[in-house]
Amino acid sequence: MIRIKICGLQDIATALEAAEAGADAIGMVFAPSKRQVQPTIAREICQALPPFVSKVGVFVDAKEGLVKEIVAMCGLDTLQFHGQETADYCSQFPQTVIKAFQMKDQGSLAKLSGFRNYTLLLDSYSAGQMGGTGHVFPWEIARKVSQEYRIILAGGLSTDNVLAAIRAVQPFAVDVSSGVESNGVKDSKKIKEFITTIRRWEYHGSD
Repeated sequence: MIRIKICGLQDIATALEAAEAGADAIGMVFAPSKRQVQPTIAREICQALPPFVSKVGVFVDAKEGLVKEIVAMCGLDTLQFHGQETADYCSQFPQTVIKAFQMKDQGSLAKLSGFRNYTLLLDSYSAGQMGGTGHVFPWEIARKVSQEYRIILAGGLSTDNVLAAIRAVQPFAVDVSSGVESNGVKDSKKIKEFITTIRRWEYHGSD
């Protein structure tokens, strides 16, 4: 079964709606971004989520101490690093770690060496933007990576293309942010449609 992560949540109501719709993980962004959430709000979201929904904190080149402070405050169980973090940096944390990489072209694959023990999130490349771009990158690159690593596919996914992406890449999980937004705000209807599209496809037999 494909795991589904809804990223960039900023309020309790939408996070709960995503969880109730069947999301396996909720992502909260702590790096400077239009989707950045304050730790106090993130703590309230984490406390409200039901059991067995992963609470993922997204960071970009953050100091170790800051990450650990936010982890302790919010009760995060998974950390997603979206910057230039090294494998040594990632190994400092006892939580599950996801290392994100921006896939520009085949040359981007060289950056993955040293992270074989981690789940990798593959996102679209955009200069000056570390995620949530709404752009798709060539899935054949991700397909190649998925043969050697456990990957989470991100980058421009939506209800319209997620099944094609799953068929092409066969990822461990998919991650969506801008694809379930309307006018830059998370849309509960789009979140439910995204999750339902995947689950219905799985239930009726994937091809």
